[in-house]
Amino acid sequence: MTASAVRFARFAADTAHRGLGREERTRAATWMLDTVGVMLAGRTCPTGRQVAEVVAGRAGKGAATAIGVAEPLPAADAALVNGTLAHSLDFDDTHLPSVLHPSASVVPAALAVAQETAASPARLLDALTLGNELNVRLGMAGYDTVLGNSQYFERGQHATAICGALGAALAAGVLYGLDADGLAHAVGIAASMGSGLLEANRTGGTVKRVHCGWAAHSGITAAQFALGGLTAPPTVLDGRFGFLRAWLDEPADPEAVTRDLGDHWESARIQIKPYPCNHFLHAAVDAALQLRRRGLRVDDIEAVEAAFPTAVLRTVAEPAEVKKAPADGYAAKFSAPYVIATALLGGAGLGVGLADFTDEAVTDPARLALAARVRCAADPVCDTLFPRSLPAGLLVRIRGGQEGMLAHVPVSRGGEGNELGPDDLLAKFHDNAALVMPEERGRELGALLAALPEVTGEGERETARLAALLTV
Repeated sequence: MTASAVRFARFAADTAHRGLGREERTRAATWMLDTVGVMLAGRTCPTGRQVAEVVAGRAGKGAATAIGVAEPLPAADAALVNGTLAHSLDFDDTHLPSVLHPSASVVPAALAVAQETAASPARLLDALTLGNELNVRLGMAGYDTVLGNSQYFERGQHATAICGALGAALAAGVLYGLDADGLAHAVGIAASMGSGLLEANRTGGTVKRVHCGWAAHSGITAAQFALGGLTAPPTVLDGRFGFLRAWLDEPADPEAVTRDLGDHWESARIQIKPYPCNHFLHAAVDAALQLRRRGLRVDDIEAVEAAFPTAVLRTVAEPAEVKKAPADGYAAKFSAPYVIATALLGGAGLGVGLADFTDEAVTDPARLALAARVRCAADPVCDTLFPRSLPAGLLVRIRGGQEGMLAHVPVSRGGEGNELGPDDLLAKFHDNAALVMPEERGRELGALLAALPEVTGEGERETARLAALLTV
C-alpha cells in the first residue's frame, strides 16, 4: 500500500499541473480575502509588531511583503510575520469537525512564495487549496468519532499549528514547482517542525498567537529544504514512528488523509468567523442577541446559565475565577462569562467586535459585574451536536422571580447551513482593513482579492499589485 504522504503528494502534483476549477478557486479566494483582512487587523495587536521587529534586520533581502514591515523580506520571514498577524486576534477561519484553523498558516505561506516566484493568481489559489486540503485532512485524522472530539485537542495539542506546518509546506512546494517526490519530501520534512500547545487558551500568555506564523515559516523552510535536496521517509505520516502515531497514537485515523481524495474536498467545510473571539463562543453570542431582540433588559438579569458541549468548558470556562475576570483583551476572547456579558450588554458590531477585546474594555465594571453572574455547564444536547457544529444555549433568570428567558443555538452564525454571504465577507474585510489603511485603498484591495478567480493567463501583474497594496 502506498504511504499517505506519497499518495497525497502525487495527487497534489497532478492537480497543480491540471489546475483547479472555478468553484475551488472561488472558495480559496474567500479564504484569502478573509485571512488577509484579519492579517491587516492583526497589525493593531502588539504581538505582530514584536515579531516584525525580530525579523526587521533581514528586511530588504527578499521579495515577500510582511504587513507592517516597509522593506521586503525572505519568504519564510514574511510568512512568520503575516501568520502571526492572521492568528493574533482569534478571528481566523475554522474547519469542523477537526476544530482547526487552516488558512492562518497556509495563506501567509502561499502568499509569500507566490510573491517570491511571481506566481499567477490561479497558481496561488490552487496551491492554497491543496495546502488547506492536506491541513484539514491531517486534522480529521485526529477526529475521534467515539469521543466526539479531536484527539489533538484532548491532549492539549494545537492542531492548527501542528498540521498547519505541513499544509504550508505543500502549498509552498507547489509554488516552487516541486514534483510529486519533492512535495512528499517537503511535507515529510515539515512533519519534524510543526508544534504547539493549547495551555495559553486557558491561563494566558502571548505565544499561541505566533503558532501560525511559525507553522508558515516552517512550511516554507521545509519546501526550500526539499528543493535543496533534503529528504524525508515515505512513511512519515503513517509509519510506526510517524507523524500520526507520534501525536495521536492508536486513535489516529490514517485513512482520513487520503480517503476519497479527488472526489471529496474536506476543505469545503471551512467556516468564516463573524466574531473576533474563540469559535466555541459564537453560538453563545448569537443566543445573547436573540434574547436582546426578544426584549431582554440587562437590568432585569439575576443570573445567566450557559450551556456548552462538555469538551469546550476547559477552554472557555475554566479556571472559573480566571474566566470571570480575564487578565487582558486577548484572554477575554476565550472567556465565556466575559463574551456572554458583552453580547448581552450590546457589544461592538453585530454582536461582539474588536473594540470589545482591548485591555481597557475588559476592566469595564458593568461587563465584569454581569460576567460574575454567568455560570457555565456541560449540556448533553450540545454534546450530541459538537463538533459537527459549535452549539450553545443561554438561560437567563430574571429578578423578582419572573419566568426566565431561554435561547438555544445549534449552529452558530457562519456555520454549515448558516454561512456568511458575500456582502458579510466583504463587510468583515473592510472593517478589518480600515483599522490600518485608508478606506479607498482597502476597497481596492478587497476588490482585487475577490476577483482573483477571474484572472486569466499568467497574471503576475495582479500578484505584484496585491503585494503593493499590502505594504502598510
